[in-house]
Amino acid sequence: MEKKIVCQNRKARHDYFIDEIYEAGIVLFGPEVKSLREGRGSLKDSYARVKNGELFLYNMHITAYPFAHHLDIDPARTRKLLMQKREIKRLIGKTEEKGYSLIPISTYLLRGIIKVELGLAKGKKKYDKRYVLKEREMKRELNQLKKKNYY
Repeated sequence: MEKKIVCQNRKARHDYFIDEIYEAGIVLFGPEVKSLREGRGSLKDSYARVKNGELFLYNMHITAYPFAHHLDIDPARTRKLLMQKREIKRLIGKTEEKGYSLIPISTYLLRGIIKVELGLAKGKKKYDKRYVLKEREMKRELNQLKKKNYY
């Protein structure tokens, strides 16, 4: 069960604390699937929201497939996400809490089906980001010292 990552939201883990991760299917047209398989998707500035008991993904950009002339699809249209009702109800309760939002982390191909990995996230403050960067740099320096056998 190998998953091929199609596109990632690299800034998601930098800008948010991710508490829980969910997997959702996505409703797409044929040319969008072909375009995503070629890696022509972007999750930059995208987010998910529950509306009328259904889950939707906003601002995901999928570049038009060049050989699909019969369909003119908006590249940044709102797309429906597929999850079980009990999971959506749980997400409604979590996202109504102060500061939580649903952020797409990655889109991948699993057994020929395109899935979206959603993270229940809380925004980081500027000082949190600085702390994480400082911690990462300290770990890198420690690993370099271990490689040189100083430790």
